[in-house]
Parts: sequence; C-alpha cells; structure tokens
Amino acid sequence: MSDEIEEVPKKDGMAGKMILIAAVGLVMSSAGIAGGLFAAGAFGSSAEEVVQEDTDKPQLVLEGEDPVAIAEAAAGEGSHEGKKGKKPKKGIDLPRPKDISKYQATYFQMPAPYTSNVADTDSLVQISIAVSTYYDNRVLEAVKTHETAMRSEILMMLAQQNEMELSTPKGKEALQKRLTSLINTILKEKTGYSGVDNVYFTNFVIQ
Repeated sequence: MSDEIEEVPKKDGMAGKMILIAAVGLVMSSAGIAGGLFAAGAFGSSAEEVVQEDTDKPQLVLEGEDPVAIAEAAAGEGSHEGKKGKKPKKGIDLPRPKDISKYQATYFQMPAPYTSNVADTDSLVQISIAVSTYYDNRVLEAVKTHETAMRSEILMMLAQQNEMELSTPKGKEALQKRLTSLINTILKEKTGYSGVDNVYFTNFVIQ
C-alpha cells in the first residue's frame, strides 16, 4: 500500500472572482430597483408628502395652525417668490388632502360680484363667489394679486353659459367646478402652483 497522498487540485481562482462579481452586480441591481420603486411611491411616499417637504410651495394647514404664520415662516426661509422671482416653467397642482378633517380650510370672498349676459338670450346672470383652500396664506394672497386676470376670464366664461342650465342645481354645480378649474389654471400660470380647493356661490341671480 502506498504512503503517498494524492494532492487535491486547487480550485480555479478565476471562478471565485466571477462569483464575487456576480454577487456585487446582484446587490447593485437590487439597490437600483429599490430606488426606482421609492421614487415611484411604492414605499408610501405620497404627492401630498412630497409637496409638504418643499417649503417653496404653499403648505397644508393643520387644524389649529395659523395659515398666515406658516406663509411668513416660509418667506423667512426664502419663499417661492423670494428666490429671484422665479417660478417653475410648468405649474403644479397642489394635491387635495386625503383626510380634509385634519386640515383647516381658509376662505376668501372675491371683492365684487360678476355680472354678464348669458349665451343666446337677453338675460343677465350675476354671481358673487368665495374661494377656499387647505394651504397656507400664499394661495389666497395669490388669488388677491391676480383677481383682475381671474375676473376677465370668469366674465368670459359666464357669457358662454346656457340660461336653462344655470337655473338648475346641476348646472350651478357644473359651473362651480369649471370656476374652480379656471382659477387654479390662472394661479399655475401666474405663480407656478394651484391650491384653491373649491368655489362657493354667495349670491346667484338670473334676470
């Protein structure tokens, strides 16, 4: 019987390196996928939370908070208007809170009524409106600043309305939604963000 011990051949070092490279690649790939999912909101990041992290945009006002104080604090840190007067090239829609019971609504009465002829008749419609927001005072200040532009667009919209439709509750609700969308569109064009949650009729007369 031979006393010689058969030498076991050593494993190829190149194979070990290939396994290591594959493992590193898998880890990096997983990190990339996770990052993509996070950016897409897969881990619970909502549009509402993203906006709240950006103090250049109006912030949601919780019940009991002061919308004026929040706006002033943001201005002190360098607000949206304070950064060389720049605004986004494309306006953004500030999301409506998911649970509005947690947030404070602030209202602003437009200073004068809107009076216009309605389409295809000699009748006149006169409305007074107020707007509401769940965001800080920057939204309502923007509404006040650009009320002239809004007045012009609102009067043109009223002139296109049908008298019979405006006489019905559904017609009034439809006009309410159109006015909300119109005001937010003007805000986005002028300031870079929307923020008006609703339009309310405080007077509505057709004659």
